[in-house]
Amino acid sequence: MSKTSIKVKLAMMQEFAKFMDSGSQSAAVIFYEGIQPTSPAVAADSAKALVTLILPEPCIKEVTTSYVELHPSNTATVIKSGTATWARIFNGAGEVAADLTVVTDITLANTNLVVGGTLNIQSIKLRP
Repeated sequence: MSKTSIKVKLAMMQEFAKFMDSGSQSAAVIFYEGIQPTSPAVAADSAKALVTLILPEPCIKEVTTSYVELHPSNTATVIKSGTATWARIFNGAGEVAADLTVVTDITLANTNLVVGGTLNIQSIKLRP
């Protein structure tokens, strides 16, 4: 299925968001410095974690004809200074949902994070 309709892609993103809400906790996005693993199946180096953001549950804010929007994250304190190069999304059961490359897949106003600073995500739109 290399070419699917926009409706199918949106349905897949809605299911992705439902997967993120599964489990007893809320979904989380952890930003890391350094080299991104080759696959979400490869464990991340916890020593490279810069900040963990929590998404509200349910995380879906709006479904449109071109994207699924998630609610904004909490504001979290940066635990280590470094340049955010990638992020990993975990569902509420602690299972990896996706890896994102900073700049390509997810945009930050400033990728240079400083310990003690804060970060939050105001807008998360998943597009097919």
